[in-house]
Amino acid sequence: MMGKDTPEFRAAARALVENRVGAVSDDRVQASTSRNGRFVSVTVTITATGQQQLDDIYRDVTAHTDVLMAL
Repeated sequence: MMGKDTPEFRAAARALVENRVGAVSDDRVQASTSRNGRFVSVTVTITATGQQQLDDIYRDVTAHTDVLMAL
């Protein structure tokens, strides 16, 4: 997911996934800042239990006001 590079967004991005899968270790969360440093892409790698879990995460992520883009 992408959003403005703030500590709040980074925490929210992780929390959105953890709300559905439980705690995620730090090595499963990667962030890449944009060239100008205004935006960040956060990737959280999980092993999903099924399609419903993935759909729930996607709905939560896309509904969050700070998320500008979700893939």
